[in-house]
Amino acid sequence: MARLHEKIGYGFGDMSSSMFWKVFSYYLPFFYSNVFGLSLVDAGVLVLVTRVWDAVSDPMMGIIADRTHTRWGKYRPYLLWVAPFFSIAGILLFTTPDWEYGAKLVWAYVTYILMMTVYTGINVPYGAMLGVMTDDSREKTVFSSFRMFFAYGGSFIALAAWEPIVSLFKEAGQSSTAAWQHSMMVVASCCFVLFLLCFSLTRERLKTVSTVSVGGDFKALLSNRPWWLMIGAAICFNLFCTVRGATVAYYFADIIGFDAVLRLKSWSILFYAGLFLSIGEVSNMVGVALTVTLAKHFGKKSTFIGVNVGLAILSVLFFFIPVSPTGFWLMLIFQVLISMLTGVMSPLIWSMYADVSDYAELKYKTASTGLIFSSSSMAQKFGGAIGGAAVLWLLSACGYTPRNDEQMAAQMLVAQPEMALQCLRYLMSFIPAAVAVLAVVVCHFYPLTTGCMEEINEKLKIQRA
Repeated sequence: MARLHEKIGYGFGDMSSSMFWKVFSYYLPFFYSNVFGLSLVDAGVLVLVTRVWDAVSDPMMGIIADRTHTRWGKYRPYLLWVAPFFSIAGILLFTTPDWEYGAKLVWAYVTYILMMTVYTGINVPYGAMLGVMTDDSREKTVFSSFRMFFAYGGSFIALAAWEPIVSLFKEAGQSSTAAWQHSMMVVASCCFVLFLLCFSLTRERLKTVSTVSVGGDFKALLSNRPWWLMIGAAICFNLFCTVRGATVAYYFADIIGFDAVLRLKSWSILFYAGLFLSIGEVSNMVGVALTVTLAKHFGKKSTFIGVNVGLAILSVLFFFIPVSPTGFWLMLIFQVLISMLTGVMSPLIWSMYADVSDYAELKYKTASTGLIFSSSSMAQKFGGAIGGAAVLWLLSACGYTPRNDEQMAAQMLVAQPEMALQCLRYLMSFIPAAVAVLAVVVCHFYPLTTGCMEEINEKLKIQRA
């Protein structure tokens, strides 16, 4: 039985990753088009190409990690080795050189590819650790819940603080480009410390050894039907989250406006994208806290399907919320409900991947935990790549007009075509709803039920003895 400090330490790792990942997912498209100065089309291609490379590199890192042997274990050492490069790459990503457009575009490609490569180098081994910290399927769900609870906590901190920190640097007389860069320096410093804490507080308990070659690992992976289904499910989930998340900054800037407020009698507060997203992160944490109980009572598969049905219904209803003082409260309530459901989904997916790893070890005699967990990261990035690029390309096709640096600093409203505004509404409602429905269809065929996993775990105890 793992100790509490190990579960907290494991959570610190994804707290760090999520602080970066949520800022990238929600603000980087907006940064490229409105601060850095890229066209929507170029920004869309950039997001797609770099994240596809990042996704392809994940299995490579998984294979390397599976074959790493140190006194600290297979996967844990990478938290120590890669942490400083992780922080530096994030700062470079949000650095805007004073160059011509073509040179800036090259810089964007180089820094984004560097960031995603380093992210793979630390996040794939971190995810794979779940498979070797305990051999109990239920305790893996607990570890996964701690992971996602802290992940959403980090996301909340990053998203709630991001715009105020940027504004603070602007008020100090810095340009938008310098303010965004220095804000990332603050976040990157926190991420570095969190990964060091994760390394210090965790341990690898299981020593798994593969009896097959790299080619055998890939052959077993491609024959693994539950793995394929989880890939599809994970892509759908991350596509859902990325489409909504990447749209929020545009939705607030062009549909809600910069001066919207939430009012309750004599009390009022500014209703801005960071508040909307950070409230969502807190709600995610509530969902994470419910995951273990829901999975225990209904099983992982049934919980997955039920959550996606709820996401589809709520997303469709979001379309009909009016842009009004009352509507702002309704938007916030729907954000809370949707985020609670996505909070349930996150640890559930990681725990289901741990089950897929156990299934593979029993059936194929291959200890390819890193390769299997890297496929989850690959699916996450494919979903993010497709979602982030799709948002930018759809907005471009609908005639969306980006703001320049002066308009951003002054928070000026820009007249947008009705087609672009309608596109933003669909990106927050019907499009993610369709993705959630697709996830339900995929998970319907997933075979690793609770009873099946109990049988697999019993057989693995004998095999590992």
